[in-house]
Amino acid sequence: MPKFVIERDIPGAGQLTPQDLKAISRKSCGVLNSMGPAIQWVHSYVTDDRVYCIYQAPDAATVRRHAELGGFPANRVSQVRSVIEPATAE
Repeated sequence: MPKFVIERDIPGAGQLTPQDLKAISRKSCGVLNSMGPAIQWVHSYVTDDRVYCIYQAPDAATVRRHAELGGFPANRVSQVRSVIEPATAE
């Protein structure tokens, strides 16, 4: 299944409390459960003013639908074409 990176502009994201993050996570998981197994949230990275989420989904439209249903921004949805890491150099 294709993998996507979702860039969410959320000013002050780095200041969200553990309770805030838990509530956001619960909301996201609830939406995912209602959408069925075609979309999966892998993990997210929280920075000062953005959240970068990794999802597996059949297409970008499904990822955008999740954002719409959850009330989350999805400022940029990009399909992952390749993954490189230190072992790639070997």
